[in-house]
Amino acid sequence: MWDNPRLLNLLAGMLIGLAVLGFLAVGSLKLLHAGLFPVRELVLTAAPAHITRAQIEDAVRGRIAGDFFAVDLREVRGALEQLPWVRRAAVRRVWPGRLEVTLEEHVALARWGDDALVNTYGEKFSAASGDKLPLFIGPAGSEKEVAGEYARFSAELAPLGVAIDRVVLTARFAWQLRLADGLYIMLGRDVQVAEERLRRFVGAYDATLRKIPRRHEYVDLRYPNGFALRIPELKG
Repeated sequence: MWDNPRLLNLLAGMLIGLAVLGFLAVGSLKLLHAGLFPVRELVLTAAPAHITRAQIEDAVRGRIAGDFFAVDLREVRGALEQLPWVRRAAVRRVWPGRLEVTLEEHVALARWGDDALVNTYGEKFSAASGDKLPLFIGPAGSEKEVAGEYARFSAELAPLGVAIDRVVLTARFAWQLRLADGLYIMLGRDVQVAEERLRRFVGAYDATLRKIPRRHEYVDLRYPNGFALRIPELKG
């Protein structure tokens, strides 16, 4: 090999090429961290409803210092998604020195227990809301199921014009409702049967409960051919 000039020249060229690439790589890294292309602006594509500019700046502080090309967009996105009302975040570079942020906020559907909310996707998140929202109660991990049944139960009850104030899925997986007028409804465990019972109850409402001139407190629909009613004035 050593007496082959052509091969030696080729090897020398390769070594020089590798050296040049190494110098370019080192130079590029130094250039990236030299602060020649700083991030000058953080822009939101739309004004958020529940998140302040100060919260956003606190979340990304320390993560966008340095060069425009060296900012870890995944890290910035992850920091933004830790904010209470942020469901998803997208971050992109816009030359010459701007980061553009798009935030998808949670839309609160209900309260979950005493310390959380559920969004319209049936996902639980930790945040505070002053809005009047229905209350969901259920075993851990049942948020999506409860949210889905809330929508179906609400559709069945729509002809009565009364909103659902509370949906409960008990530890034994039985369904219970409380309406905005204070009426409690027991539905049982089989959710498909529960929906049918609720539909039957709504269909019979005008001919039965609406004719009773007293406030209704409790109705038990866990009967195959009817339901039981409790009226406060008739207790005892």
